[in-house]
Amino acid sequence: MLPSADGAGAAPTCGASRSWTASAAVINQVIRYVEDLHVRLQMEVHMKQWTKRWNCWIAPKPTRPGVWRRKEGGYLARGRAKCPRTGKLREIKITMPTADAVTAYHRLQQELQKVRQGRELELLTQVSFGEYAVSLLERKVRSGEIRSAKSKEKWGYILRLHLLPFFGALLMEQIRRADVEQWKDEQARLIRAGAVMPGTVNDRLGVLKVIINTAVGELELDRNPVLSVKDFDVRLHPTYSEEQPNSLTLDEVPEFLVALRGGYPQHFAFTALGFGTGLRPSSLRPLRRSGPTPDVLWDEGAILVRRSHTRKQEVMETTKTGKRQRLSLPVELMEILRWHVDRLPEGPMQESDLLFPSRTGGLMSASALDKPFRAVTEAMGLSKRITPRAMRRTFQDLARAAEVKDIVTRAISGHATETMQRHYSTVHAEEIQAGIAKVVSLAKVREAMAGSAAESDSGGVHGGVHGAEKAKTASRG
Repeated sequence: MLPSADGAGAAPTCGASRSWTASAAVINQVIRYVEDLHVRLQMEVHMKQWTKRWNCWIAPKPTRPGVWRRKEGGYLARGRAKCPRTGKLREIKITMPTADAVTAYHRLQQELQKVRQGRELELLTQVSFGEYAVSLLERKVRSGEIRSAKSKEKWGYILRLHLLPFFGALLMEQIRRADVEQWKDEQARLIRAGAVMPGTVNDRLGVLKVIINTAVGELELDRNPVLSVKDFDVRLHPTYSEEQPNSLTLDEVPEFLVALRGGYPQHFAFTALGFGTGLRPSSLRPLRRSGPTPDVLWDEGAILVRRSHTRKQEVMETTKTGKRQRLSLPVELMEILRWHVDRLPEGPMQESDLLFPSRTGGLMSASALDKPFRAVTEAMGLSKRITPRAMRRTFQDLARAAEVKDIVTRAISGHATETMQRHYSTVHAEEIQAGIAKVVSLAKVREAMAGSAAESDSGGVHGGVHGAEKAKTASRG
């Protein structure tokens, strides 16, 4: 509003007030625009100072060849060199938060030179035992070298609880024989305290040896810290003993089967097949009685042993030893299997293709027979412990008593070697006594005793000797 001619101000009109208000709003918009423009210009200048490459904010231009300043501090070094072993370019990228440009450049050139000389394997040896062990387990599972669920579980358990706590953080190239012996000494204390058996510790040591032996070859390590490391002596801790053979005598087998049939009829056919064939329970559980590929050939009276089950519902399409078997069964055993199938209750069990299904129609658990076997053992008043593995051990004794040839026995039970067959055999006192009696009979010990007594009555010991000399002279004459 301009002043009046006489210099006196006049009261603003309503339209003039609106004009001043509009002008103030425009001025405020201009001010905000200028401020925003200033901020954007500052951001553009700032962004020109740093650029994001290789997941890192770095300067747009390198300070030295292959070396960039990092926004957070330090330098990023990156370069590529041709590996003579593969003929391919290998990328080297190193982040050095506290190094200067000269140090970063020299470090990059050293690593590139290793690649050009084929020595990039040195980088791999910087891996820790934990990283390498987990990677090796994954590779073994992928390649099928470790197939069964039980083996996977065993490796995982041993790594997690017994190896990684001690060796996990150590670099593979830094593990020494002294480290292994120190770990063994800790395990020995547990054995002496009765907390663990030597055989169990040997399983842990076996996994350790596999990991390190593989690393020595793959990483081309200069030393093998487990070379000549001995297992723990198990002779003072036998798995089977005179008191605990985990097998039944010939007289105990019928009583055991009768008691099981009365108390647990649903498991009778399984147990009868186990005692009759000596097959592993892990080979019996996945047997299929029907379906597209049955393992029980009802018309031919035979079973096909070609699968294995260890944990949960996972089935391995091969046996523990990789050996496939076709066993022709006697009529009595086939009748028991038919009796078992006819008794399966309606529902999931009857609808299942499995010969020995669980209540849900799936695979029986590995511990399904533990309670029945324990109950029958107690009912019989036996002081020894009998587990499902006793079926395999008792079969060897039954076959020997039936005078089945060893080669036939191994063909039935699936033992790969004679050594394993003997390991699963229990020679009872009656057999030993009968064997010694046969040897004594062939040596005619009784006759010699009778003759010696008669000669002694006639002339004592010397008389007996003279009599023998006279008999020898007479035979020559």
